[in-house]
Amino acid sequence: MDDRKVGFEAVFDATYEAICGYALRRRSSSHDAADVVAETFAIAWRRVDQMPTGDAARLWLYGVARRVLANHRRGERQRRLRTTELRDDIVALVGDPLDASSIAEAFRALSDADREILGLVAWEGLDRDAIATVLGCSRSTARVRLHRARTRFSHALRSAGVDAAPMVMTRSSTKESP
Repeated sequence: MDDRKVGFEAVFDATYEAICGYALRRRSSSHDAADVVAETFAIAWRRVDQMPTGDAARLWLYGVARRVLANHRRGERQRRLRTTELRDDIVALVGDPLDASSIAEAFRALSDADREILGLVAWEGLDRDAIATVLGCSRSTARVRLHRARTRFSHALRSAGVDAAPMVMTRSSTKESP
């Protein structure tokens, strides 16, 4: 067996509980903490040659976990900000909070694939080229998928009694020409 693998497994066995406890005390849910621990040890594996030995490895892993937590918090703040901006945009377009609730319900009724591509546009602000890269498809395929998702969302909105016409021009749809 590879010495690096044996060394990593020994550090993992010796530090897993400590790193898990560290993440649990700093996250709101055990699911979030599990993500932090998994990412911490994935980074440790990629940098196994840089990882110190002995008790210094545990301290090094705390540092890695601390940076992973900081990145997660930063990402959560960005998602909350985008969600708030999107909610404000929807309320500004729709006006009635009951309609905003209907919009959320219509969005949840879409397939995962439709929600994903619409989210890449609305929340992440990606254009078609970036969406194609994320989805691993051609630009034209991304364009067709986006068009179909928008059409299905529009139908779902009409079924929910929401006038989708004012929502045609959003911040993200103005970033590129049709």
